[in-house]
Amino acid sequence: MKIKLNNMVFYGYHGTHAEERKLGQRYNVDIILETDPVHDQEIRKLEDTVDYTQVFELIRNVMETHSYHLMENCANQVLNELFKQFPEVLHAEISIRKPSVAISGSLDSAEIVMDRSRC
Repeated sequence: MKIKLNNMVFYGYHGTHAEERKLGQRYNVDIILETDPVHDQEIRKLEDTVDYTQVFELIRNVMETHSYHLMENCANQVLNELFKQFPEVLHAEISIRKPSVAISGSLDSAEIVMDRSRC
């Protein structure tokens, strides 16, 4: 099974520039979690699956209560915590978008995508 949380919006203080870490900005996060499909037919109640409200809160905590120089650091921390707190998750893909980029030019956003499987 795949669980997708799309376009979550958080306000964080991340970036390589001091101003980014001081003023903060919006970040958009998508995540795809994969569980063992063998167990899909056994799901009867919330305790049988991944509670995506808890996943949302975990991501919010990382994005809004910590400060990282790189979006890659945010993504790694989210993935580390997900695999620690949700043993049902076998594979995860996260994308983090920064709509306001400190760059001399025009673009919609900068985005990183990180993909990890449980070892």
